[in-house]
Amino acid sequence: MNCKPVHLILPLSRNMAMLLTKNKITSSLSWSRGVVSSCVMTATRSSSSTAAADNDLSRSRGGRPRALFLNASRLDYDGKLDFSRIDALCDFRRNNVDIVKDVDEIVSIVSEHEPEILITKEMKVPRKALERFPSSLRLLCEAGTGYNNLPTTTALPICNVPTYSTDAVAQLVITYLMNFSVSMLEQQRMLHRDNDRSNFTGPFTLPLNELGGKTLGLVGGSGRIGSRVADIALALGMNVIISTRTGALHSGHRFSDHPSVRVVRSNPTTTTNDDNDNDNDDGLIELLSESDYVSLHMPLNNETRGMFGKRYIERMKPTAFLINTSRGGACNENELIECLRNKTIAGAGLDVTVSEPPAEDSELWTLSNVWLTPHTGWRRIETRQRLVDMTADNIEAYCNAQTESDLINVVNINK
Repeated sequence: MNCKPVHLILPLSRNMAMLLTKNKITSSLSWSRGVVSSCVMTATRSSSSTAAADNDLSRSRGGRPRALFLNASRLDYDGKLDFSRIDALCDFRRNNVDIVKDVDEIVSIVSEHEPEILITKEMKVPRKALERFPSSLRLLCEAGTGYNNLPTTTALPICNVPTYSTDAVAQLVITYLMNFSVSMLEQQRMLHRDNDRSNFTGPFTLPLNELGGKTLGLVGGSGRIGSRVADIALALGMNVIISTRTGALHSGHRFSDHPSVRVVRSNPTTTTNDDNDNDNDDGLIELLSESDYVSLHMPLNNETRGMFGKRYIERMKPTAFLINTSRGGACNENELIECLRNKTIAGAGLDVTVSEPPAEDSELWTLSNVWLTPHTGWRRIETRQRLVDMTADNIEAYCNAQTESDLINVVNINK
């Protein structure tokens, strides 16, 4: 389905118009029954983009918007994904690199293509780059769930894809959990690193546990992924503790009255001073002290950055495992390393780290009780193709939008 070449510019609410004014973009709006019938926007642009200003902005001859995937190889690293839906909607261009870090290079690439729609995957786009983008740009699409890499204070709508990896990430959490329960990863390490076959010829020396009756703590785990993890854990006969800021699940949540699910109140802090304890994190400490496995399910923001460190790790059982498939920055990595080095807990399975990959000299590579995966939660072929198709859904909604409220998955504009 092709985009309709009815309006060049998406309708703007009063709130968006005010934001655009702050960003030194002026708009001339003519409203009819709440829908923009004409909208002309002008902005200071680099000399490289001025030539296209008279060329119907970024519309191609077929009336389709031009879309640029700024770091397409980050998602389609094996060339196996089908972008035909986006191709049908847009004049689609791909910049086949994993990441672009230099601000001037980012601006140069975007200015060269003059897209109406810009797609990124886990790539930081600084505000100082965005301010230099050509005025053709109307929509930012993050090909993923997290959007902390984009400047959400911009007036431009930013869309994400919140549900594409729910099952895949939940399955990865359970994969870690099941491997830990039978020391599978450590057994393989003994064989392949040390050629140690002692568990085959003599008494078995590693811990082995059934999961039935064990407790899984989900920190911030009342959302889609955490709830899916809980589904599987409950099917395995586990008990589940979920922490939320209110100590309750939202109305109608499927676990509200589940006999094997307990909800605790938690408003954790980043302080490491044990004397500064307060009632806000009593629920989290309760969860940590009772859980055999702890899985983090927090977004990364100013409140959660570096939150999970020594203060909380020391409240876990010494036999417990930590699993993080959410955001690496939610952990205080130096304190986590210290606790793992000191065997404060049994170990950690980390699909995410503060920097990806970790620094070459990071102890995470060498600690015997750390198991790393390279952010594989979203990398399965089915998951990535779903992400492409759901990104296409966001673009199609934009193409067909008659008002701002017709957009979907917008994270930064109140519709």
